[in-house]
Amino acid sequence: MISLNNLLKKTGCYCLCLLCFHSKVWAQNAKIKIACIGNSVTAGYGLKAPDQEAYPSVLQNLLGKDYDVQNFGFSGATLLKKGHKPYAQTKVFAKAIDFKADIAVVHLGLNDTDPRNWPQYRNDFEKDYAWLLDTLKHSNPKIKLYICRLTPIFSEHPRFKSGTREWYGQIQELIPVISKANHTELIDLNTPLHRRPDLFADNLHPDKEGAAIIAQTVFQNLCGNLGGLNLPVVFADHMVLQRNQPVPVFGMADAAERVEVVFNHRKQITAAGKDGKWKVWFPAMPAGGPYELRVTTAKRSITLKDILMGEVWLCSGQSNMVFPLRNAETGKAELSGLSEHKNMRLMQFKPIAETNNSAWDSLTLEKTNQLNYFSADWKLCNADNAADFSAIAYYFGKEIGKSENVPVGLIQLAVGGSTIESWIDRSTLEQDAQLVDVLANWRKSDFMMEWARGRVDVNLKNSAKARQRHPYEPAYNYESGISQLIEFPIRGLIWYQGESNVHNPELYAHSFPVLLNSWRKKWGYDFPVYYVQLSALDNPAWPEFRAVQQRLEKSIVHSGMAVSSDLGDSLDVHPKKKKEIGMRLALLALKNTYHKPVIAKGPIAIAVRKYKETLLISFAPGTMLSTKNKEPLTGFELYTTKGETLPVPGTIIDNKVQLRLPAGKEVKAVRYGWRPFNRANLTGKSGLPASTFTMSVPIN
Repeated sequence: MISLNNLLKKTGCYCLCLLCFHSKVWAQNAKIKIACIGNSVTAGYGLKAPDQEAYPSVLQNLLGKDYDVQNFGFSGATLLKKGHKPYAQTKVFAKAIDFKADIAVVHLGLNDTDPRNWPQYRNDFEKDYAWLLDTLKHSNPKIKLYICRLTPIFSEHPRFKSGTREWYGQIQELIPVISKANHTELIDLNTPLHRRPDLFADNLHPDKEGAAIIAQTVFQNLCGNLGGLNLPVVFADHMVLQRNQPVPVFGMADAAERVEVVFNHRKQITAAGKDGKWKVWFPAMPAGGPYELRVTTAKRSITLKDILMGEVWLCSGQSNMVFPLRNAETGKAELSGLSEHKNMRLMQFKPIAETNNSAWDSLTLEKTNQLNYFSADWKLCNADNAADFSAIAYYFGKEIGKSENVPVGLIQLAVGGSTIESWIDRSTLEQDAQLVDVLANWRKSDFMMEWARGRVDVNLKNSAKARQRHPYEPAYNYESGISQLIEFPIRGLIWYQGESNVHNPELYAHSFPVLLNSWRKKWGYDFPVYYVQLSALDNPAWPEFRAVQQRLEKSIVHSGMAVSSDLGDSLDVHPKKKKEIGMRLALLALKNTYHKPVIAKGPIAIAVRKYKETLLISFAPGTMLSTKNKEPLTGFELYTTKGETLPVPGTIIDNKVQLRLPAGKEVKAVRYGWRPFNRANLTGKSGLPASTFTMSVPIN
């Protein structure tokens, strides 16, 4: 095992040696003493062999023979001196003081979330933490102190919603404040583990792999060796950067390492933080290219070529967004005539295994647990690369590029059958009063569609792990995919998803805005979203779901909905008419984002009134009503006070639809396109279809 001493020399990270230890320690060749102070997570509660598997033991192995790492963890201990089991009063703490460590790593606070502790004594937390640190300093005035942001407490912990969630958050907010006030270093143990609930069988204590991640995180913070210069996967040859917005370039390097970035003849120099993160900004640029980007440290240089400035769109959702161009109705003809779109670039996040009706092997299961579910790279848009790319995204991007005459970059990140909850980050789910329960026992939960749960059971048939991960799991696709794109500017989002949530339209009405708000918050601006209303299919749950999608368009800012019910297939959830959907999404973007004078919507009903023995339905101003292929109007039905559904013919008169009321029936609603699979044919003059709708009728 390589020692930290040798590692520091190899990597040039001498800060620990210079800051922590006086020359006599090295001259005498004494072991450097490290005290790991904490509660049951430090002690190794629940591990089969804590003396070997607890994080201090693993840290000892990482550091090597020149170090003496001692475990001073005590199960149940509180930081609060008036808590139910104060660490300050334990024999373990006394031993830690007597140890006179050169370095102390303190991880306390989890048990302070107990209702016996935080509600009563929260105001003592900062004072008690300072006392503990001062006591350690008194034992060795030259001690180097590190305090830790807490490891996770997951939502299935029995006290999570009754107080732990809020109290845990308050403690987490205090720890950086305490670190600054007491001049300690800060180690973040939360971020590496919050995405790994599979490592916490009881929602509080990490398993062997989790303890190893803690040890590795502490090790990296001690030595500053974070793997050297690396860029996120989204930075690669042939990429497209968003035009007319400041250009961020960011990545990882070793702690405090100097990073030089050159782009378009401009140079930016920065240094990586203690966590290894670095970021520089370049001024906004118009469409153009190709450009070259070079990132350099003392030990490595990365050069990216053939970079364009243009429009970047994220294309996400489930299988209808995944649906490849080669399988679309127009795909064969499109690909046969495609040599290369020089101004269109494709980035496809490809899964290591499809969520089809088959069991995954052990390697796939392991990689999925580790969040290594996707691989991705930017590619040129030629016939080979476009064939397996999203048909809808391809046609959308082609139309945007043609209209705007600029390069277009399309990022496809979609998973067949995925639930909307899988795309929402864990913290957002945990803090949402309704969605927090989606996380609990999700493989058996009615929050999840029965079909989705069944498919998960098939894919995970060979897994013996109780908390095996899967891309239908709440938060998973965010954690394994979307999180890799945050901070990379996009123009907007196109979204086709909902088939795996049709069992609960009311919940989707809540979840979809939550998803969009959380993504927009993370990106830092309200990018537009254009989404597809579910098409026609012989499934009784679909009409109400389509109606929910229609209502959402009115409440979500910078959004638009493309209707697809006229393109459906009664038996196939994957209709092949994808070009039309891509074009409809593009029209929404061209009108609302690029401000082109195009018609982007079909007829929108705004009012219904009785007139003698008829109903008159009026539409948004400027609408020119027509029907598909000029055929007789179909798709309207009346809903009576007795629950009867009565199909009725309609007539277009003066840009209104007239429906004759049946004698002896009291009608309370009029519906259009309401049947799961229908051939309702109302359009605007442009040929764009009207959406599903239902409207109340005044009752006499």
